[in-house]
Amino acid sequence: MSVSKKIIALVVLMLCVGSVAPQEPREVSWWEGRTWYLLFVRSFYDSDGDGVGDFRGIAEKLDYLQDLGIGGIWLMPITESTSYHGYDTEDYYDVEQDYGTMEDFQYLLAEARQRDIKIIMDLVINHTSSQHEWFLESTAGGSPYDEWYVWRDEDPRYNGPWGQPAWYREGERYYYAPFWSEMPDLNFDNPEVTDEMLSIAEFWLDEVGVDGFRLDAVKYLLEQEVEGRNILQNTPSTRQWLTRFNEFTKRINPEAFVIGEVWDDTFIVARYTNENAIDAGFEFRLAEAMLTSIRSRNKRAVQAQITTVLGSFEDSSQFAPFLSNHDQDRVMTLLEGNVEANKALASAMLTLPGAPFLYYGEEIGMMGGKPDENIRRPMQWDTTPVTGGFTTGTPWQPLAQGLEETTVANQLQDPSSLLNHYRSLIALRNSTPTLVTGETLILASRPSAIHAILRHDANGKYLVIINLGNRELTDYAISSAGIDLAPVTSLNVVFGAGDIAPLSLSETGDLLDYLPKTLSPYETLILRLD
Repeated sequence: MSVSKKIIALVVLMLCVGSVAPQEPREVSWWEGRTWYLLFVRSFYDSDGDGVGDFRGIAEKLDYLQDLGIGGIWLMPITESTSYHGYDTEDYYDVEQDYGTMEDFQYLLAEARQRDIKIIMDLVINHTSSQHEWFLESTAGGSPYDEWYVWRDEDPRYNGPWGQPAWYREGERYYYAPFWSEMPDLNFDNPEVTDEMLSIAEFWLDEVGVDGFRLDAVKYLLEQEVEGRNILQNTPSTRQWLTRFNEFTKRINPEAFVIGEVWDDTFIVARYTNENAIDAGFEFRLAEAMLTSIRSRNKRAVQAQITTVLGSFEDSSQFAPFLSNHDQDRVMTLLEGNVEANKALASAMLTLPGAPFLYYGEEIGMMGGKPDENIRRPMQWDTTPVTGGFTTGTPWQPLAQGLEETTVANQLQDPSSLLNHYRSLIALRNSTPTLVTGETLILASRPSAIHAILRHDANGKYLVIINLGNRELTDYAISSAGIDLAPVTSLNVVFGAGDIAPLSLSETGDLLDYLPKTLSPYETLILRLD
């Protein structure tokens, strides 16, 4: 027997020792049982040829998203705004006219419901546009909106949360705007502002019919002064306000999903979820750790962060794994075009607990680095020159490079493509409850490029093995030392390594020949242990 066979045999024998008490599957929050898709309306698909993506365009591509396995969509801001990105709202009660009408949006909601796809919208509550009528009246002074923003009579002379200019003069007063001078912060110490935000939430949940909100920049909502220090983020009053907001949304719709952007360390994000300030938070540190591990070809960073995440949140419905978003350089650019490494990252994310989010175009490996416009370019549907199948007109922004390979049309035809890797993984996750809410155990392994975890509950046990390295491995080993597993009588390969027949461990010898003798660079192998 070869060395590699002996190591695999050792792994199998170790997995057959002892027993683990099956963990009863817990009730799954509806958002946790879905794979989510972050979508920039302006860049997804243009239905009318004006070069700008729109609601009707998304509706036309819902079948694509359904086939991908997507069960939920997060729309970047859709309210009327001043800038292309929508994070400076001018009117909270109307949709961006570039995207269509309210009737168009409700048509999209109806089409999504027919496919059991939920839609949440970006709700930007920390600040508005400087062109919002509230701010315009507030600057005049003596109006009902005089105290709707954070004003000071004298320049406070301190910077914003990350050292940036934050105070701007308007007339004889100064207003607080840490993100941009044209996005002044709302004053949530004013009960009238809170009441208005609750009315806005009720409008979108009850009258329009969205399924929830992604709340932007929530850790900056309320500033506090403590012992002469200005605390500008993550204040207790911010979490208290959000808890009230979250409870209000549940009175309007008990199934409403509220996920917040708390770009911070895991233990801080967990404060928000554990206090019911938000239902779930994005796991930024986990995204960073996955990227660190694939770049260093070492599992240490991702496994340490998985341990931190599982020890911080009360359950996996409270966090959302992701690889990148609309504020970060795209994954394929950070990986310098390495498709196989990108596949390994997709495997690492989609085999974790939590509610995973994909950024549009990530599934085909779209490229893009800062500034922001370059990471929000139009979706690449096919190889049509200039337009990429996004529009019949002139795209609002030039497409990224790579139309020869990085298109939906080409990758659908290639069984080994990144897109089909995502499709297969998401399909497995959607059909395997254990991969959603099962217990997660990190297994000792060697060499350092081998990332191995066990997902298990009463529904089953799944061994996930990912080679994070760029070389073929023939001497890898995985240990279950210290982990008590129920007797295993057969192995079934459910992902990777081609079509391998189920293996019965009641037999011996040559059956080991059916197991892979090596792991290719960046290869993923998922086994069901029966």
